Amino acid sequence: MRWKKTLQMVDVHCEGEVGKVITGGVLDIPGKTMLDKMNYINEVDDSLRRLVVLEPRGCLQMSVNLLLPPTRPEAQAGFIVLQADKAHPMSGSNCICVVTALLELGTLAMEEPVTTVVLDTPAGLVTARAQCADGRCVSVSLDMVPAFVEHLDVRIQTEDFGAIHVDIAFGGVYYALIDVEQVGLSIAPGNARALADAGVRLRTIINDQVSVQHPLIESLNEVAYVMFRNRIDASTWQTCTTLPPGRVDRSPCGTGSSANLATLSARGQVAPGDQLISRSTIGGEFQVELLGLTEVGDRVAVLPRITGRAWVYGMHQIGVDPDDPLAAGFMLSDTWGEGF
Repeated sequence: MRWKKTLQMVDVHCEGEVGKVITGGVLDIPGKTMLDKMNYINEVDDSLRRLVVLEPRGCLQMSVNLLLPPTRPEAQAGFIVLQADKAHPMSGSNCICVVTALLELGTLAMEEPVTTVVLDTPAGLVTARAQCADGRCVSVSLDMVPAFVEHLDVRIQTEDFGAIHVDIAFGGVYYALIDVEQVGLSIAPGNARALADAGVRLRTIINDQVSVQHPLIESLNEVAYVMFRNRIDASTWQTCTTLPPGRVDRSPCGTGSSANLATLSARGQVAPGDQLISRSTIGGEFQVELLGLTEVGDRVAVLPRITGRAWVYGMHQIGVDPDDPLAAGFMLSDTWGEGF
């Protein structure tokens, strides 16, 4: 074997959303903080992201989580989410995948019935509490970063759907939350392609028409994802997060569910102690709890707790031959969608 780079990876999915974890082959990324390291990937050298996410070694329907040494003493591990468009600061489903892999592979010691893991992310510290039994990580509860509303009920003008109303909130990244009936669709597996394409188009339009700026983190200044939502009953929301360049999240989406919780709190529809369910396009569920209120800069924010499940289903090693002409990866619009 004459590979010039070798990576070890663990295959994990959270309610159907693949969140592979790089466990070996990367010593570190330049930067003093996890945010600096994410910005280095996005602004200086994204060859690692392209290698693991794009074809032929990756595919659209997955994320890859880069495990790194923590930059803060409170944390036991750090991670950055690598996706098809760029590196992202936080993801609930990917965080659940990371915690499950760390504990079930023995990287961190598992304690039954509950193991607490503190993770260093570009969006801040995340505390995870894993329910454990018989060597299995049964579920993971995440005390997410504070979530807050940027704009409520913003009117957006579109060619395809006319005027629609959008909530914009931060749940680890910025989301545009749209009641799905406004685009003439329902959240169902058969509509996944149409929802993905609509979400990608709307994300561009919304970023052109609306400004966002995190009060404490200068680089978080755009809507990352569009989440379509549909209220099933008083405590259950159906959610569909769309990700560039054109796919839907298979999980109920932890950061998006946190952002949705912030909008409900801002409207007085939930209070501390309330619990909701977020249900994905394929029927997977996260429990969403409002722990309390806090502030982020000058914004009133909610403290969300997200609980979900993940499963380790494989391990593999990838490498790059020095003569491989496709080491930088590639995309084709047949699977990657309109955002390609």
